[in-house]
Amino acid sequence: MLRKLQQFFSEQMTPQAAGDTDHRLRLATAALLIELSKADFEQDSAERDAIQRLLQRDGLSDDELNELLELAEQQFAEDNAYHPYTSLINEHYSPEQKVELIETLWQVALADGEISKYEDHLIRKISELIYVPHREFIRTKLKVTDQLS
Repeated sequence: MLRKLQQFFSEQMTPQAAGDTDHRLRLATAALLIELSKADFEQDSAERDAIQRLLQRDGLSDDELNELLELAEQQFAEDNAYHPYTSLINEHYSPEQKVELIETLWQVALADGEISKYEDHLIRKISELIYVPHREFIRTKLKVTDQLS
């Protein structure tokens, strides 16, 4: 199944197959959100709903969204599997867009009412891979957690 997921992303992440950079960036973001929802070893329905809502807002088709979610249910990644997505994000996102992505990750992590240490660790790792300053990592976490209060 991991091979099937990797094949899907390799087909979708190439410029020829994906059509345009914006589409590839949406897929990269989706992959990171889905992986985050599985970080605490429980994929909560609230987190899944939050991902669907966020991805639909960003323009993924229902077919793409359904296929992506189905494939991501399988065991996803080793540590180096983030590289294709974070590299694409680094290449095309502004610093502000990167901070917005980290905020979105916090929203998904908090959708079930709590942030596990595994979710915190993964968001920290992604934040470092896309060169978001630590102060922004903390600021976005506080912003999202304060919204629930």
